[in-house]
Amino acid sequence: MHPDESSINILSIESSCDDTSAAVVQNGTPLSNIVFSQKIHEQYGGIVPEVASRDHLVKIVPVVEKALAEAAVDFDQLHAIAFTRGPGLLGSLIVGTSFAKGLALSLDIPLIEVNHMQAHILAHFAEKPHPEFPFLCLTVSGGHTQIVLVSDYLAFELIGQTLDDAAGEAFDKSGKILGLGYPAGPKIDKIAQKGHAVFTFPEPQIAHLDFSFSGVKTAILYFIQDQIKKDPTFIQKNLENLCASIQHIIVKILINKFRKAIQQTSVKHIAIAGGVSANSSLRAAFTDLGKEMNCTVHIPKFEYCTDNAAMIGVAGYYKYLRKQFASHNIKPLARYAL
Repeated sequence: MHPDESSINILSIESSCDDTSAAVVQNGTPLSNIVFSQKIHEQYGGIVPEVASRDHLVKIVPVVEKALAEAAVDFDQLHAIAFTRGPGLLGSLIVGTSFAKGLALSLDIPLIEVNHMQAHILAHFAEKPHPEFPFLCLTVSGGHTQIVLVSDYLAFELIGQTLDDAAGEAFDKSGKILGLGYPAGPKIDKIAQKGHAVFTFPEPQIAHLDFSFSGVKTAILYFIQDQIKKDPTFIQKNLENLCASIQHIIVKILINKFRKAIQQTSVKHIAIAGGVSANSSLRAAFTDLGKEMNCTVHIPKFEYCTDNAAMIGVAGYYKYLRKQFASHNIKPLARYAL
């Protein structure tokens, strides 16, 4: 599919954490979405910011070139460069921001800054069917757990969020306790499918539509420590059921709180976004919740759940239509409110 003169082609850059990604989005639809994931962090048990930023420097040019080639779009056919301004790791964000600035300047085209969390939500517009406004979105990633009321492409109201750890952190920290390594979330999901939720953990009673996962994480830690004192092989003997039980409580917390959000807002279109939305148990529970509450459910493809540049480009497209362009004096933000 080669672009014609009426097409709006946006090259987008995502470098908020440890994935180097570039995409070409044409009229709001991704033509390419290239993601290079850094595997080196697995040996450290978590993201090492300095290593991540250095790897972005190495990968960003070939990733961009591949995105353009796959989309069959040349540099002179681009109308704007969109990039992740934040939130994320500052060193990683600097690489993407600097590259985007330099390229936009050399091509003399607009620069568009994008909030990473808004982009996760707008990933739902990468492919049809699109959610209808207003819709509620449960955004669940490694660093964020949020309930957002979306009334327009660029209108977001945060109505609930975690007060401490995010759901993704609860998965990863629990996985570390079990000795699963990093990232533990996908590993817990896979192992849990062979087990049953036979162990129970307390559900925190947090006011309003906010979340808390710190207490759950601590309860899991203390429970496993107590069991190991009785039987040093407890984890090995019960790994599948432990994973199923941990996954069950995290998903239960998310779904129960989101049910309250539906009840309070009466919104009938619901969506889920972010890396943890790739979890099979959460996707199933979210679908069941939609049926229970008579809502239209929107769940993105796996490739649009985790960090990717296509979602940045989709967000960039809607900002382009409203001429919301960024100055070249703009700086990346490690923390960037929705």
